[in-house]
Amino acid sequence: MRSGTEGREDVGAVRETRNSLAVKTKEESDLPGAWSAYGRLLQYLRMQAGLSQQELGEAIGYSMEQVASVEQGRRPAKAAFTTAADRVLDARGVLEVLQDEVDRAKLPRFFRNFALIEAEVLSRFSYDPLLVPGLLQTEAYARAVFAGHCPPLSEEIVDQHTEARLSRQKLLTRVPMAELSFIISEEALRNPVGDAEVMRGQWQRLLEVGALRNVEVQVMPAAPGFHAGLNGPFVMLETKEHQHLGYIESQEVGCVVRDPAEVSAFGLRYGKLRSQALNGVESARLIERLAGET
Repeated sequence: MRSGTEGREDVGAVRETRNSLAVKTKEESDLPGAWSAYGRLLQYLRMQAGLSQQELGEAIGYSMEQVASVEQGRRPAKAAFTTAADRVLDARGVLEVLQDEVDRAKLPRFFRNFALIEAEVLSRFSYDPLLVPGLLQTEAYARAVFAGHCPPLSEEIVDQHTEARLSRQKLLTRVPMAELSFIISEEALRNPVGDAEVMRGQWQRLLEVGALRNVEVQVMPAAPGFHAGLNGPFVMLETKEHQHLGYIESQEVGCVVRDPAEVSAFGLRYGKLRSQALNGVESARLIERLAGET
């Protein structure tokens, strides 16, 4: 017969196992469905090709552990991984079609629905008083923003959020082109996110993007008195169905605004801001001066 002590130890072990499984289930349930769907498809294509995870990894320049993580939906595939796997498995672009969904799922959860709408808009107008808008950020600037998150993010999450932010920037050069307007406060441009090298790269990026014929970058000069943007940042969108929407965000809470009266008010404010901001040429000159000061 087993002693009472042994019985209690067995019960404790069972409870510990159940708790471990519960945690694992919770972690798995938090994984984006797009990653799991991509992983299952990758596994199917690999097995159809008669390759082991080790063999596929060697063929595309990744470890067996990385291939396994992607197949299990625990790690998102990067674009380079997808391009190589699509070629080796002769998938004819099937994996590449899913890459946008995989990238979008790297975004913070509160932002994903808006990003899905944003990707297909006819026009997008925004006012940003605190930071350079994500669509215009360099990799170094975006990484510095996420690295300063409170509470701190793991390096893996910083990488994922940065990759997703850069992936959104396809909107700048998408065909058919979207009409894009960005009004950025001078204070946001002067705010040293990262070191001097990061800021120089960011200012140069703004000049390059501002030269695109579907993009307008305007700077709201410092201390112009009260203006409609002092109530906070906002975005206006027109969808491909010609629906007009707004978007506001603060402290990792985002809200898509659909009420026509509220969206109309956004339009009035944006018109005011455009008239008060420097025009495109003047804005470029100010950014060039900032770059020359460092």
